[in-house]
Amino acid sequence: MTHGSDCCTAAEDGAGSDQHQPLILERVEKKAGKPCRAVVFGRLKKHCSCTPKKAKSKILGFFPILQWLPRYKLREWVLGDTMSGLIVGILLVPQSIAYSLLASQDPIYGLYTSFFSSIIYAILGSSRHISVGIFGVLCLLVGQVVDRELASAGYLTESSSSINGSAALLAGNGSVGVECDKSCYAITVGATVTFTAGVYQVLMGVFQVGFVSVYLSDSLLSGFATGASLTILTSQFKYLLGLKIPRPQGWFTLFKTWFSLLTNLENTNICDLVTSLVCLLILIPTKELNDRFKAKLKAPIPFELFVVIIATLASYFGHFNTEYKSDVAGDIPTGFLPPKLPSWSLIPNVAVDAFSIAIVGFAITVSLSEMFAKKHGYTVDANQEMFAIGFCNILPSFFRCFTTSAALTKTLVKESTGCHTQVSGLVSALVLLLVLLVIAPLFYSLQKCVLAVIIVVNLRGALRRFMDVPGMWRANRVDASIWLITMLTSSLVNTELGLLVGVLVSAFCVLGRTQRAQVLELGRAAASEHYEDLSSYRGLETHPGVAIFRYQAPIYYANQRLFKKSLYKSVGLDPVSEKTRIIKFKKKQKQQEEIAKGPNMQTEKDDTCRWDDAEAAATLSLMLDDKARRRPHSLVLDCSAVLFLDTAGVNALKQVRKDYGELGVKVVLAQCNTSVLDTLERGGYYPDKKAGDGAQSFVFFTIADAVHYVQSLSASNGDCDTKC
Repeated sequence: MTHGSDCCTAAEDGAGSDQHQPLILERVEKKAGKPCRAVVFGRLKKHCSCTPKKAKSKILGFFPILQWLPRYKLREWVLGDTMSGLIVGILLVPQSIAYSLLASQDPIYGLYTSFFSSIIYAILGSSRHISVGIFGVLCLLVGQVVDRELASAGYLTESSSSINGSAALLAGNGSVGVECDKSCYAITVGATVTFTAGVYQVLMGVFQVGFVSVYLSDSLLSGFATGASLTILTSQFKYLLGLKIPRPQGWFTLFKTWFSLLTNLENTNICDLVTSLVCLLILIPTKELNDRFKAKLKAPIPFELFVVIIATLASYFGHFNTEYKSDVAGDIPTGFLPPKLPSWSLIPNVAVDAFSIAIVGFAITVSLSEMFAKKHGYTVDANQEMFAIGFCNILPSFFRCFTTSAALTKTLVKESTGCHTQVSGLVSALVLLLVLLVIAPLFYSLQKCVLAVIIVVNLRGALRRFMDVPGMWRANRVDASIWLITMLTSSLVNTELGLLVGVLVSAFCVLGRTQRAQVLELGRAAASEHYEDLSSYRGLETHPGVAIFRYQAPIYYANQRLFKKSLYKSVGLDPVSEKTRIIKFKKKQKQQEEIAKGPNMQTEKDDTCRWDDAEAAATLSLMLDDKARRRPHSLVLDCSAVLFLDTAGVNALKQVRKDYGELGVKVVLAQCNTSVLDTLERGGYYPDKKAGDGAQSFVFFTIADAVHYVQSLSASNGDCDTKC
């Protein structure tokens, strides 16, 4: 009697659930796409047609200076731009000379590089604040290529150095051959690498691939820069100690360099060592004072320039070069060399290196320009930045310059000293022009160890990142792991390989997150139709006989097996294993029936075996019935977190529905986005309409609608146990 009343209650609930009206939305019919031929011709007409308005827009877009210069606020901005340009120009003088060592070039070419890049970026760049010029990581990459090509060409790495490479170029036609010494050949290699990298960057701008910068995360770039900084630091020790040792090539250069340093330690030049220690004792505290009081100082004090001037005077009057064999900068000619094409025969040798240099230079420039644009409330065009930095490499390469990009330290100085536009870059170029035309020869006696000290001191910011590692690890272990792996590979194995490894690790981390996604069981909040993870929140309610699950990742070929495995584990019912057990049970039952129908001429032993088999079959039958009563009669899959499906994903959902359907378990989907709905339709997930069961029986817009639907099916089928 009680059982009958329960069934009536279930029926009434079912009737009530039948009255529930599910949310039904009508899809907007998409217009039929144009034929491919019409689309192609339309795009060609759009991009190839030329009107006065379009031509003006293209010109203004390619030369951003034509947009902001006519609107320049002279009274409000000229003082800040002039001040920041002068300060950055003064800072660029010693740094440009110093970083030439890192690129294995003569000092004059660092000044050339900063001069030309400042002018070209002011014309083509879309950022108002970044400073483009010498950047340590790129100088290191260029220097590694130059030294490799010098070694392969048979030049002795250190002893055959001739500082007067410019004179060699002026004396002859500048071709690589007998007339060209080691310094001249190094200049040619550096210019060729720079030209090739610039061509890559311009081509990427032409094909609108500026979006590639989003794949280089902050942790990847920071780890790469820090690893390269360790290599830079190690490479400068030979100048600090006054040792003439070649730069090692290939992998594990850090260990090779330290081995060479330790084995040649007895050859240390005492004059260079003392000068290096004195300069370090002066520059490190003064740079720290600049950083500490930068909020109070209107402009940073150029201690580097003071040290360079004082060290040059001391070296000149103390005859450090002749008396103590100290290595000096040597002859720095004034004026400019005539333009010269790169060496076409070298391009195949440096093409791969130039590509990695192009990517690093572009990524650094775009990340800095976007950071400062966001800070000051304007926008930059990543593709235009690609053009700008590309031409900052192509055009200066004809004047023997090496690769450039934006530099964080000088950009921060530029911004903090009142910069408003790239007029400050033009002012910096005027300062460098004055040095190139008049002052450059005065640095003849400047010791190379002083330049190495300037490089080492400027690495403080990158090396401080090691102090942030514990905080990075606590904030996000994935990003911290990317940083550590990229940094260790860049420093300990190979600089270019570090960038590649960092990109691959980042890609695998993204892929791994979709592989680690688990199916979560959901419960309903009290007095609400909101569903959340049962393991994360308290007080959530479940529906008898209805299990609701959410998968928080796309379902595609790489994780469709893991999706099914996780779902079966969460449901507690593996349909494949269950079907196997049922088949075995039916087979056993059939064998028992055949034995029971046979002649009754068995021995006592056979009777005992038959009795045991029958008892085991009965026990298994009870277990299966109990399992059937406890398992859910319906599954609702919340697809709100499934961003997309591919063919394998659709097939996985179809397989889940089919396997559970054979066990009498209904599977429905809820909260699918339109992209997933379209993929399901194209993949044949919905049943044939002729079969009498439409798509509404399989996919619902809300979880509540799906739950009401499967409960109504359960009630109409008289499933009192699971319903009640």
